[in-house]
Amino acid sequence: MVKPGDFPKDFIWGASTASYQIEGAHDEDGRAPSIWDAFCREPGRIDNGDTGDVACDHYHRYREDVGLMRQLGLDAYRFSFSWSRVLPEGKGKPNEAGLDFYDRLTDSLLENGIAPWACLYHWDLPLALHDAGKGWTSREIAPLFADYATLMADRLGDRITHWATFNEPNVFAMFGYKMGIHAPGIRDYDLYRDMVHGVNLAHGSAIQALRDALPASAQLGVVPNMQPCLPRHDTDPDRLAAARLDAWWNRAFADPMILGKYDPIVSAALGDRIRPGDEALINQKLDWFGLNHYSPLYATADDGPAGYRWANPPEDSEITLMGWNASPEGFRDILIETAERYGLPIFVTENGVADLAEPDAQGRVKDDVRIDFIDRYLAALLEARAAGADVRGYFVWSMLDNFEWAKGYTTRFGVTHVDFETLKRTPKDSFKWLAKLTGKHG
Repeated sequence: MVKPGDFPKDFIWGASTASYQIEGAHDEDGRAPSIWDAFCREPGRIDNGDTGDVACDHYHRYREDVGLMRQLGLDAYRFSFSWSRVLPEGKGKPNEAGLDFYDRLTDSLLENGIAPWACLYHWDLPLALHDAGKGWTSREIAPLFADYATLMADRLGDRITHWATFNEPNVFAMFGYKMGIHAPGIRDYDLYRDMVHGVNLAHGSAIQALRDALPASAQLGVVPNMQPCLPRHDTDPDRLAAARLDAWWNRAFADPMILGKYDPIVSAALGDRIRPGDEALINQKLDWFGLNHYSPLYATADDGPAGYRWANPPEDSEITLMGWNASPEGFRDILIETAERYGLPIFVTENGVADLAEPDAQGRVKDDVRIDFIDRYLAALLEARAAGADVRGYFVWSMLDNFEWAKGYTTRFGVTHVDFETLKRTPKDSFKWLAKLTGKHG
């Protein structure tokens, strides 16, 4: 097993969450609906008809949760703002009660010696913008997102040093606008392409706004989900399909954001959506790369416009509860590849595994599957570092069991068990194992 001494003394240990997945208080203190509030109310969208209305009730219980973070020995906590909590219409007059919540959360983290790492967007677009046609498929979203970034930077920039624009733009783009399995539930290849470019423009505009509003020492980044894209069969058509999936999944956002140019496959598909000056706007200086990773992806040839379709992992794969292929070597390889391609310091901002572990008669939550998974993935991270990848930290997904998007509450990713009836928190065995690894527990 990995040991504390295997990691450099300045290695950052963290945990991540997302606003809609944990906050609850969906209609309190001026918060307005997001696209996820609406999506959860469409029959058949979410397992068991679950919603994030209450979730972990972090909005009211954040002090307890920050206390658990201190017990875990975290250096940093990555969380996202609810855009519709601070700007109910997505623009215009701010909601002071929503801003006050993030003030209190930030101050509580700092009082407990934990650095707040803020993400502007983790999938919960204000419904008002979407309904008005000013969501991600519109170029009008870019200045609105920049205004939102300025609001949060002006409010919290004196205390928060690390900022990210987007969490997993590749995921919410493909799942929400091409496949329709996440909010807002759109299945339209044209709108998907509009949306990809709209998000990239918003990123560039927001980074400019953050640079203007924050101290020069602020560290700005973005958080894509990076996964090796592999051919399901050893054939030329499937190899081409994997290359196409790789372009859309791993390159469609990171390449223009960091390298200043779309991947040729993506560029050809976007066509005249890319106007003169767009790629220069998107390509703003970043200080760090947040890499989320869970598994490899597999592709096979398809006659549709994208030229690929998703495929199941090989039959002999180690499959997790989510149906994903556990592959520490794939994690190692994508860390090395990302470091070489983009040349930025990397922080693993999400990694973890789902299970169904519940408290036993003594109240203990034995989640050996999670301990084994994280241990093997941390060993792969060390291999990537030994190969030259500049990986500087690891944020486990997740601090708490939470609302797992379309899966509702049917799976658990947390190192802290949450009873969704009573909202009682119980540190799992993985929590205690990680606390020893951080070397700062207690």
